[in-house]
Amino acid sequence: MTWDDLYDDAARARLVEEPAKRVPAPERTPFERDRARVVHSASLRRLAAKTQVLGPQSDDFIRNRLTHSLEVAQVARDLAHPLGCHPDLAETAALAHDLGHPPFGHNGEQALDQLAVACGGFEGNAQTLRILTRLEAKSVDAEGRSIGLNLTRATLDACTKYPWRRGEGPEGTGKFGAYDDDLAVFAWLRDGSEGAGRCLEAQVMDFSDDVAYSVHDLEDGIVGGHIDLARLDSASELSGVWETVRDWYLPGAADDELRAALDRVRATGRWPETAYDGTRRAMSVLKNLTSDLIGVFCGSVHTATRERYGAAPLVRHQADLVVPATTSTEIAVLKGIAAHYVMRTDARMRIMDSQRALVEELFEALVATDGQALDPSLRADYADAADDAARTRVVVDQIASLTDASALAWHDRLC
Repeated sequence: MTWDDLYDDAARARLVEEPAKRVPAPERTPFERDRARVVHSASLRRLAAKTQVLGPQSDDFIRNRLTHSLEVAQVARDLAHPLGCHPDLAETAALAHDLGHPPFGHNGEQALDQLAVACGGFEGNAQTLRILTRLEAKSVDAEGRSIGLNLTRATLDACTKYPWRRGEGPEGTGKFGAYDDDLAVFAWLRDGSEGAGRCLEAQVMDFSDDVAYSVHDLEDGIVGGHIDLARLDSASELSGVWETVRDWYLPGAADDELRAALDRVRATGRWPETAYDGTRRAMSVLKNLTSDLIGVFCGSVHTATRERYGAAPLVRHQADLVVPATTSTEIAVLKGIAAHYVMRTDARMRIMDSQRALVEELFEALVATDGQALDPSLRADYADAADDAARTRVVVDQIASLTDASALAWHDRLC
């Protein structure tokens, strides 16, 4: 069975049909071409200077959005291959999954969402779709309008973590995957899909993001001196961690359930027995731990998914990724440890307050220039905007494109 058998003409279709290359090149599958387009995009490069958890300027070791995306892509590829879905497709979705993140991570995302009420709010995943299908310069339609990277339907579907408009997702989910302004291309990429179900490749990307997030943020927190694993032996310390896990990830989870998940994680591979001291030996222990945890999490999902669906190749909307509840809880506990000791500190909260104020002041300053301070490509979008809501969306597009450092520089220049 070939990839063409598994992914039909509709899956390989592009919004605008492309002519053959003028210069002969090695034959590539459509999904290999999609991957190359994302790898060479300016939006991917910008992730190198965008916050993952801590700001990219704070330490040479910690991860930024780009290194995180590369790690998610590796996990996604390794998980996709044995399941039978196209590894390049899953990898491209993973590389693209954070393209829409603004400066200052989720903190910047929340600030922009409040500022963008007039045009439907802001969501990093909806912004990713907007970048891939409109803002990233690569292809144009017959009228000369930008259509972004002109990726295949299957790739765009795989990049859509939340395939619904704002307010149409599962109850309690504030996330969404498309702005009203982008519903035409959203409808095109979802053609042939029923309801709000995600394709398997999007589920692989989402789970890989959770896995990488959980183990690598823990690693960064330990190396940065924010997390001391020995403190988890204290009942009072764990009480605070469990409250963070419930607040951020698993509302209603019982202490016993979370403690059992931590015990399972600590029994995995090479949990450090001594405090981290920066030596190569300590680093190797930490690296082997992250590798073991990734293997255990992905292995449990692969086994559970195969038990339900058998050995046939699994692609697109033919199957769902099966994530055991125990695995989800273990991942949430690791994310909760990082959140408790890194993101919830008083110092971190003060930094986040100042970042939100900066985004708000920059937004007001850009609005006051009536589009003149925008990048040239967005200046044209501003001039073509039909109303105030559309002009607000363009200003938001500009701020979302900035890195942490460029947001500070623009603020210094305009405010």
